[in-house]
Amino acid sequence: MSQTAPALALELKNLRKSFGKTDIICGISMVVQPGERIGIIGPNGAGKSTLFNLISGRMAPSSGQIWLNGKRVDGKPAFEINRLGLSRSFQITNLFPRLTVRENLRCGVLWSLGYKYTFLKFLLDLHDVNDRVEALMDRVHLGKKRDTLAMNLTYAEQRALEIGITLAGGAPVILLDEPTAGMSQSESSRFMHLIKAATVGKTLLTVEHDMGVVFGLADKIAVLVYGELLAFDSPEAVRADARVQAAYLGALAAPAAG
Repeated sequence: MSQTAPALALELKNLRKSFGKTDIICGISMVVQPGERIGIIGPNGAGKSTLFNLISGRMAPSSGQIWLNGKRVDGKPAFEINRLGLSRSFQITNLFPRLTVRENLRCGVLWSLGYKYTFLKFLLDLHDVNDRVEALMDRVHLGKKRDTLAMNLTYAEQRALEIGITLAGGAPVILLDEPTAGMSQSESSRFMHLIKAATVGKTLLTVEHDMGVVFGLADKIAVLVYGELLAFDSPEAVRADARVQAAYLGALAAPAAG
């Protein structure tokens, strides 16, 4: 008896986005397998954020198709795409500052388990919610900060909480938009390992400017230049690609002296 192949996590087919006469995304096609980690890089103005906005439903494409877990989603509203299995974070941290770590995560988990925002039951009696919140706090290394207000967390801890909220709904496809922006090199390195551990079993797409994070995290790297997909391959192949070196990576691809 033959088995049906699992649906692709994400597929873009000749995706285009224009604003007036200006082309921002120029016919991108890409296939992402379940469980792959994709880093999206490119110079400023390459179209990275626009691509994320198209995939997550914040913008509708001018033409082309977007398939998520085997279902066509281009043009659908963001909330519907989220319910079909995609969750994303943003460049700017977006938390409930006067709620604790546990309360922030609980808000995300309640909806995903069907409770929405109905508080007819005592929250402490919702064992499935509280068990998931505890697991999420451990995954993003915030268990010791469970009762700390989000506004009192360090910047890196706030970003970790943002990732926890992104994971709270249980979506299999996760988009992270510049998760290490504003961090020091040492913070970025630690955060890369946190992301890798927290997203085990998920399909991950991340826009990131820190090349150390990208090359340490991604199975494949997509290079965007002026809205076109210049390369989409393993980190090693991308690093060695002369077109990428000329357009973006530059000295990163050169061997170290000595």
